Amino acid sequence: MTLTDNARLIEAVLFLENEPLSVERIGKITGLSDKEITDALSEISESYYSDNHGLSLVENAESYSFVPVSNLNEKLRACYGKKIDKRLSKAAIETLSIVAYSQPITRSEITKIRGVVSDSIIRILRERDYIKVVGRKDIQGHPCLYGTTRKFLYTFKLDSISELPKLSEIDRQRFEKEENEN
Repeated sequence: MTLTDNARLIEAVLFLENEPLSVERIGKITGLSDKEITDALSEISESYYSDNHGLSLVENAESYSFVPVSNLNEKLRACYGKKIDKRLSKAAIETLSIVAYSQPITRSEITKIRGVVSDSIIRILRERDYIKVVGRKDIQGHPCLYGTTRKFLYTFKLDSISELPKLSEIDRQRFEKEENEN
């Protein structure tokens, strides 16, 4: 199957960017319309699937990227597995889950829920691009409000935050913020 010029252009862009790209971002790079992009992405996906390639085009959190087909994972893991262990600590996972379920949330609200100061964990999560500043709270001092990023959605294979597992009543109460905080 021969790809159209638009599909070939987008295929090259996805390869060169080496990170998931939204339709909007692909449009900014290529100058193509949303319809041209979605048509080309469908064409690429069909071509890679029907011609039995080593890569497949995947959509996750409204972003597109190439990944190895799953039946090659074992053969690739030895040479291309992550060289640096970038796993998150239990404290980081706990803090990230608080942000995910309670966003937007301030640093002091996170500390109140966790029961310990979380400044260094918040810094690590921001450096790794799992959380970001999404605004300022309209109270004295105007503290930063944190929310999750596209990378969070991509890493945890979620299309949107609404796909997070539902919390039990006890957990839901634990994650609730104080509404009347200073």
